[in-house]
Amino acid sequence: MAAPEPSPPSSLEGNKPGFPKKILANSHEDKHLCNACLKILRRPLQAQCGHRFCSFCFNKIVSSGPQKCDACIKEDLYEEPSSILQQGGAFPDNAARREVEALAAVCPNEGCTWTGTIKEFEASHEGHCDYMIILCPSCKELMRVNEQERHNERECPERTLNCKYCKEPFLLKNIKAHDEICPKYPMICEGCAKKKIPREKYVDHIKFCSKFKAPCRFHVVGCDTSVEKEKLHDHERQCSYEHLNLLLHFIMGIKLPSAVCAALELQLQSEKSKVAELSRRCQDLELKVNTFENIVCVLNREMERSCTTMEAYNRQHRLDQDKIEILSNKVRQLERTVSLRDLTIVEMEGKLREMSAATYDGIFVWKISDFTKKRQDAVAGRAPAMFSPAFYTSKYGYKMCLRIYLNGDGTGRGTHLSLFFVVMRGHSDALLKWPFNQKVTLMLLDQNNREHIIDAFRPDISSSSFQRPVSDMNIASGCPLFCPLPKLDSKNTYIRDDTIFIKAIVDLTGL
Repeated sequence: MAAPEPSPPSSLEGNKPGFPKKILANSHEDKHLCNACLKILRRPLQAQCGHRFCSFCFNKIVSSGPQKCDACIKEDLYEEPSSILQQGGAFPDNAARREVEALAAVCPNEGCTWTGTIKEFEASHEGHCDYMIILCPSCKELMRVNEQERHNERECPERTLNCKYCKEPFLLKNIKAHDEICPKYPMICEGCAKKKIPREKYVDHIKFCSKFKAPCRFHVVGCDTSVEKEKLHDHERQCSYEHLNLLLHFIMGIKLPSAVCAALELQLQSEKSKVAELSRRCQDLELKVNTFENIVCVLNREMERSCTTMEAYNRQHRLDQDKIEILSNKVRQLERTVSLRDLTIVEMEGKLREMSAATYDGIFVWKISDFTKKRQDAVAGRAPAMFSPAFYTSKYGYKMCLRIYLNGDGTGRGTHLSLFFVVMRGHSDALLKWPFNQKVTLMLLDQNNREHIIDAFRPDISSSSFQRPVSDMNIASGCPLFCPLPKLDSKNTYIRDDTIFIKAIVDLTGL
């Protein structure tokens, strides 16, 4: 598997290509894709030919001069001059931008559970995610943002550490070599076992340490024993016979008076008797040591049995932990499966509602309930536009829908209710005449059947809105000033039980 790439930084300006497709919580629609980078539109611009591009992508295309629209060429819709992309030849598509920014989104960084809309992702999460992949500037290793502190402090092979003894800074790879010469490095006295003696003070310590072993004073005549300083006197007293013997052999080669030699011989006999007494005491001590050794052996066997039992318990504990982990993974997998099934059910229910609401005679009545709440959502910008279910001129005819802005759009924003007609891509488009040229009548129904608000138009066949769709739906066309909002705010018969009815009639003449 390829190594992950560093995550891109956040951008609230139009200097980045589109959002990755995996940001969408649901499946994407072709109308939301940039025709250049094929990603989700970011700051969309609509060219004269009707195709949409990210602001970044469009500016990159025209930076070297006017260019032919590749999308028009691929769709065999190339037509000069509208298919020529040039500087100033596109306008911000705010309707598409609001629609894209309202889409449900998830964080594309693996492990992050953030959810929201694309607008919220771009404003507050993109570039700030703890699971974003970044590059270590020292060792060039990839890591997550939330792992950066731990990596810098514990894992980076190029990190700098302070010697914990002398506090001088060193690279990690040099710290062990420094320990061999560090003047503050703690040493242990071989005699008294005192710890944490700085290397620079170790020599002074052993000069005065009573537990440090030093050679016997009789080493010059052949005694090879090293004795702790505090026991040096006892050693000389206990080994006086051996020392005298060594000394005698040493001085035999030296000519001494006979009186001195006799005195030394008497001293040697006295030391022999003392050695015999010490030998008897040593035998008694050896018996006691043997008894203690037997007791220690019994205790060691008990300790070994206890250790064996403990190891068995530890092995069983590890097996239990492995089983728990396996079961936990299965539960998580089942939870993901259930979530996918729930999404499938929701999609199927939506399609079923759409099929049940469809008509096939060119006449469609759209019931919009909860009008007050939906109007408030439109004013707040949470859901500025709504699409109706699809309807048809016949079973194998044109596929259409309506798009309504309850707080207006374009010239009617904030003052009028805007109503638009949308031609959608259908299964039978190849059998139909294009461009779409049927008269369309839009109505806001008076629920007392007295004074309906009516507007009608005949399609402009040169507009891309009425050509054969190349995406799920064409650009909406209709009446941005369909109905003044004050007319709906006063007492009227258009709203009843917080519900309005919109009616569309497509003239079937000539079909």
